[in-house]
Amino acid sequence: MEKIFYKRFLYEYKFLRLMTELIITEKPNAAKKIADALADGRAKKLNINKVPYYKLEHNGNDIIVGCAVGHLYGVAEKDKKGWTYPIFNTQWVPTSKINKGSAFTTKYRTALQKLAKEADTFTIATDFDIEGEVIGYNALKFLCKKKDASRMKFSTLTKPDLVKSYETKSPTLEWGQVNAGVTRHEMDWIYGINLSRALTLAIKNATKTFKLLSSGRVQGPALKILVDKEKLIAAFVPEPFWQIQMDGNVKGSEIIANHKEDKFFDKKKVDDIFNKIKAEKEAKISDVTKTQSKTQPPFPFDLTSLQIEAYKTIRTTPKHTLELAQTLYSEGFISYPRTSSQKLPKEIGYKKIIESLKKQDKFKKEADFVLTKTKLIPNEGKKTDAAHPAIYPTGHIPDYEDKKIMDLYELIVRRFLAVFGEPATRETMKIIIDVKDEPFITKGTRTVEQGWFELYGRFVMLKDEELPKVEKGDIIKIKKIDKLDKETQPPKRYTEASIIKELEKRNLGTKATRATIIENLYLRGYITEKAIQATELGIRTCDVLDKYCPEIVDAQLTNEFEEAMQEIREKKKTHDMVIKHVKKVLTKILTTFKKNELKIGEELSKANIETRNVMTHVGKCPNCKDGELALRKGKFGTFIACDKYPDCNTTFSIPAAMVKPTKKICEHCGMPIVTIIKKRKRPQDICINPKCPSKMFQTEEAKKEMEEIESGKLEKTCPKCKKGKLVVRKSIYGAFLGCNNYPKCRYTEKLEEKEQTIDDLEKKQNKD
Repeated sequence: MEKIFYKRFLYEYKFLRLMTELIITEKPNAAKKIADALADGRAKKLNINKVPYYKLEHNGNDIIVGCAVGHLYGVAEKDKKGWTYPIFNTQWVPTSKINKGSAFTTKYRTALQKLAKEADTFTIATDFDIEGEVIGYNALKFLCKKKDASRMKFSTLTKPDLVKSYETKSPTLEWGQVNAGVTRHEMDWIYGINLSRALTLAIKNATKTFKLLSSGRVQGPALKILVDKEKLIAAFVPEPFWQIQMDGNVKGSEIIANHKEDKFFDKKKVDDIFNKIKAEKEAKISDVTKTQSKTQPPFPFDLTSLQIEAYKTIRTTPKHTLELAQTLYSEGFISYPRTSSQKLPKEIGYKKIIESLKKQDKFKKEADFVLTKTKLIPNEGKKTDAAHPAIYPTGHIPDYEDKKIMDLYELIVRRFLAVFGEPATRETMKIIIDVKDEPFITKGTRTVEQGWFELYGRFVMLKDEELPKVEKGDIIKIKKIDKLDKETQPPKRYTEASIIKELEKRNLGTKATRATIIENLYLRGYITEKAIQATELGIRTCDVLDKYCPEIVDAQLTNEFEEAMQEIREKKKTHDMVIKHVKKVLTKILTTFKKNELKIGEELSKANIETRNVMTHVGKCPNCKDGELALRKGKFGTFIACDKYPDCNTTFSIPAAMVKPTKKICEHCGMPIVTIIKKRKRPQDICINPKCPSKMFQTEEAKKEMEEIESGKLEKTCPKCKKGKLVVRKSIYGAFLGCNNYPKCRYTEKLEEKEQTIDDLEKKQNKD
C-alpha cells in the first residue's frame, strides 16, 4: 500500500514539476525586468529569430517569459468591397497586414506562438490598463489559443512590485477592461474609417481630385473646440482703453503705480484726470498694507497634469512627455504614467523611496528635509484611478545623456517630494499713493516662507515682486506721469497642453489618446502653430460638418459613448449592445451625408485649395519678379519653386524636414526665410538663398580653401570611401564639403571657420 502511494506521489510530483508557465509581457524590456525579478538564480536569455525570451525557475517551477511589442493585432475591414462606405463588418488581424510599418511585429507573433506550445499555464503581464488588456487578450486568443489566463497587476517594474504582483496575481483576466478595450477599438475604427472615407470621397466625387481627409469620434468634437475659439478671436473687436501710470522714486528706489481705476473706457474722464495731475512733481503714500496667504503643496502628478506642467516648465509637448515618461517607466525609474490618479497609497513605501532618492546628490538636501517629518502625509487630489496610483519615482537612479528625459525625471522627483512639504507663505504688499487727490496703487508679492517651494526647486514658476520699504506719509518724487493708449485683447489661443486639459474637462478621449488626437489635427492640416490656430481647411471642414451632419462634431454624443465604455467595464452593458448603437447612429449620419455629398465635396475642396496656398506660400520669386515661390513635393522630396513654371525655372533645395513659410525677409539678401523643424531639435529660421552673405565664411583661410577646391587647385580625398574627391556643395544651410561619389558615398564635412589666435589678430592689425 505504501509503495503504491509513493509511486503515485512520484508520478504526481513529476507531472506537476513538468508544468511550464508562459508569462506574456507588453514590451521586451518588461520581459527582462520580470524574468530578473522572479528568477531563483539567473534567468537564461534565449531568442527566436532575434526576439528575446527568458527561461527561469521560480520556487522550483519552470517559467518562460515572452513578449509582445505593443499591439500585435488590430481592427480591419472584413470582406472588402472597395473604397466605399458605410462599412460595419470588422475583424481582428495581425497589425503587419494593416500597416507595412508594423511588419516587424510578425516575428514577435511567431515567437509567442512557438513559446505557447511549450506552456501548460498562462499569465498576462501587460500594462494594467485597457490597451494592455487588449494586447494580452489578443495574444492569448490568437497565438496561445486560450480563453483565459492569470493576470499580473503592477504599477512599477521594480523587483519588489513584480514579485508581489506575481504572488498575488488574479486567476482571470480583467474582463471588464477586455470588453471595454475591444469595444473601444472597434467603435473608433468604425467611426474613423466611415467618416474619413465619406469626407475624402465627397471631394473626389465633386471635383475629381483626391485629398485625404479624416475625422473620428473624438477628432471631430476636438476640432470644433479649436474652431469655435478661432471664430471668437476672429469676431473679437478690440475696444480702446487708457491707463494712467506714474513713475517715481522713493527712498532711492524706483516705484511704478497705476491709477486705482486701472482701465478707463471714458476718454473724457481719463483726459480730465491726466490734465489735472500731469504736472505734479510729488506724491504722498496714503496707506501701506501687507496681507499673507498660504499656498498649499501641489497634488501628485496624474498624466494630464504632468503633461501640462512639463509643457510649462521644460517645454516638451504632451506627446513627447508621454514618450519620455513611458521610457522612464519601462526602465523602472517611475511608476506607470498613464494614470488618472492623484492619490499616493502608503503601500508604495514613502520613506523607502525617499531614502533611495537621498542617494542622488541633486535631491539629498530635499530628501533629508522630508525625512525629518514625524509623519509622511502627501497632499492628495480628488482624482482616482482604479488601476494605478499617481506617478511617483521608484528611487532607482537614471543616467541618460538626453537632457529632456533627465529634466522630466527631476520634475517627477521634485513633485513627489513637494507633496510632502509644508504650505508656502506669500506676502502681498499694497501701496496706495495720493497724487493731487487721485489714488494710485501698486502691488508686489514675495515669498516669506519657502515651504514646499524649496522642495520643488526650479519648477516653481512664481516670481517675487519686491517693493521699496516705505511707510504711510513718505513722499515720492515723480519722474513722469504717462497716459497709455491700449486695446482689449482677444481670448487666448489654446496650446497643446491647455487643449488636452480642455478635452479632459469635457471627457473627450482618454488620457493616453488626447495628445495623439491633437497631433492628427496638425498632420491633416486642420490646425497649425504652437499657439493653436485653426486653418481655413479646419474651419471650413468643421463648418460643413456642423451644417450637414452636426452629430459628427457633437461632444455630447462622444460623451455618451465614453460613458458606455465605463458601463462595459462595470458590466452594466455589453460589447454587442454598444456596437449596435454605434452602427445605428452612424447609419443615420452617413445617410444624411450621402444626400449632400456633392455640396460638401465642393466646399471642402475650395477650403483645401485656399489652405494649401496659404500654408505653402514662401514669397516673391527673386528672378522673374512676377511669380510666387511655394513649397512643392517632387519625386525626391519637398522643394521650393516658382509658380510661373515652365516660364520660370527657379527652384531652391530644402532639407528633409518639416518646412514652414514665415513671411519674413532676410535682412542680408532680401530673400524669404523659412522655418526648418526637425524632430527633437529646436525650430530654425533659415534664408532659402544658399549664397546669402550670412552663410559666407568670415575668415580668409576658409574662403581660400573653398575657392581652391572649386577651382581644382586643391584636392582632398574622401576619408570614408577613399576613392572619391571632396567637392564644395551648397545647401540652405550654406556651403559644405561632400564626396563626389554621392549617392554611393554620403560623406559630408563642414567647412569650419578656423579659430583666430591673439597672435593672428595682432598680425592682422599691424598689417592694416
